[in-house]
Amino acid sequence: MKRFIKTLRNIWSIEELRNKILYTILLIAVYRVGTHIVLPGIDPIALKSVGSNNGILGLIDAFSGGAFNQASILALGIMPYISASIFMQLMTVLVPKFQKLQKEGDSGRQKINQYTRYITVAVTALQSSAYVTYLERMSQQGGMIAGFSPYFWLSTVMVLTAGSIFVMWLGEKITDKGLGNGASLIIMIGILARLPQNFLQEFQSKSVRSGDILIFIIEIAVLIGIILGCILLIQGTRKVPVNYAKQIVGNKQFGGARQFLPLKVNSAGVMPIIFAQAIMFLPTLITIGGGQTLNSMFTDPQNGWYMVIYSLVVVVFTYLYTALIFNPKQISDNLKQNNGFIPGVKPGQPTTDYIGTIMDRITLPGALFLAIVGIFPGIAQRLGVTQGFSSFFGGTSLLIMVAVILDTLQQIETQLLMRQYDGLMKSGRLQGRQATSAIQY
Repeated sequence: MKRFIKTLRNIWSIEELRNKILYTILLIAVYRVGTHIVLPGIDPIALKSVGSNNGILGLIDAFSGGAFNQASILALGIMPYISASIFMQLMTVLVPKFQKLQKEGDSGRQKINQYTRYITVAVTALQSSAYVTYLERMSQQGGMIAGFSPYFWLSTVMVLTAGSIFVMWLGEKITDKGLGNGASLIIMIGILARLPQNFLQEFQSKSVRSGDILIFIIEIAVLIGIILGCILLIQGTRKVPVNYAKQIVGNKQFGGARQFLPLKVNSAGVMPIIFAQAIMFLPTLITIGGGQTLNSMFTDPQNGWYMVIYSLVVVVFTYLYTALIFNPKQISDNLKQNNGFIPGVKPGQPTTDYIGTIMDRITLPGALFLAIVGIFPGIAQRLGVTQGFSSFFGGTSLLIMVAVILDTLQQIETQLLMRQYDGLMKSGRLQGRQATSAIQY
């Protein structure tokens, strides 16, 4: 405890770090206030009678911190920007023009960011129109919109688009002047906003009988164990030894060092789970005979067939997304250009094949563990955990929280070590993710 207080004092004593933390907290507070401002023309009292969402709509509501179900001016949150970022990331892999832009340094990244903003506006406008249709359908059930008219459609689309652009601006400002990745932090705060209420509901449900309190304590212990497993999944790497040939220039010697090439066990991040949840929702849009059974198979996390199909989809998407973002040939070429080689492996195509084989092998256990984490909420519900609290036992929510927290803590530790303070950990450094964003999109 004494060391923890000393670490907090060291953090607060660094003016730059203190200002970044305060700036980040201020912008996050502005975002949270905006999530509670209801759209013009909607009755807030009637809105409370509308039920919550599941499936892909429930995922959007979780990422927006409940703003989606509250019909807030920030109902779409940061998701349009995330969708645009994912699209541009895929374009930089598939389209040569964008690959060239990515290699141009800062100027190329600025152009890609500008294209991402334009796509965000287009995506937000489309999603806003769909959201108005959703509100109209909900209004027929709860009467929350007194008079639905084209004026309401136009004003709502404009407000929602402006709200998402504002959230995108907040995320970029946090990234530039604050602490951590802004978009990732906004999503994490939205997820954590539901934790106190869901925790209290779970505690109340287990307080009816005295024996259930022990079950609640066991649930917390299991949750801690799952979090530790997620940390291992996120930080797990396979270190491939790399040697660099010695070069003598004048009287100085360069190279000759032995280093390691870190290959992540889960290089795809949380994207396979997000894609899998979206794919699982699509079959429910098809109206066929026996539709109730189909909905149960593809929307009920407790259903056995849902767990099997969901796990298979996660494994497949993990391999597909890893193949898109990981290029063994590029790594092999970089090693060759820098006079680096893997001991016992010839440069060129053999090195490419060797790295690709290792990546295929370590991706399988990572994909299986990711699938297990994805179905943990359904298993928790089967064991009696409430639906809201079970979402923190795995899935996208837990992985995002763990990844963002690790990334943010690593940035804080870097600031401390730069000023010759001790790190956050008593033994060794905090080995966080080396990517610029905790969420790979």
